[in-house]
Amino acid sequence: MQSKHNKQLVPLAKQLRKEMTKEERHLWYDFLRSYPIRFSRQKVLGKYIADFYSAEAKLVIELDGSQHYEDRNADKDAERTAFLEKYGLTVIRIPNNEVNRNFRGVCEYIDAAVKQSLSQKSGDF
Repeated sequence: MQSKHNKQLVPLAKQLRKEMTKEERHLWYDFLRSYPIRFSRQKVLGKYIADFYSAEAKLVIELDGSQHYEDRNADKDAERTAFLEKYGLTVIRIPNNEVNRNFRGVCEYIDAAVKQSLSQKSGDF
């Protein structure tokens, strides 16, 4: 990655950690924080801040509000995903309304993505 830690984004990442959306808060406190594979919140990755990131699973989780489905923002999201994928990361996008409507399904989806990523990683040797 161009610079693992873009120092200019650190204050914004800290602010975003303090001001998580209710969906981010729910996913963090009710699932990811105690998940056996470590996740970080609002992690600076190059020129972006990922909502949730697991270095071990090489996984980025983005929670998307309705603004992400507007054409202009969808293009930015695609650019961001392509950037992160260049570094071997898998990016999964989950709509906020899915966190609210189907929390268990979201957790199962994330768990399956982590397990798949770890199994591919162990197969690399």
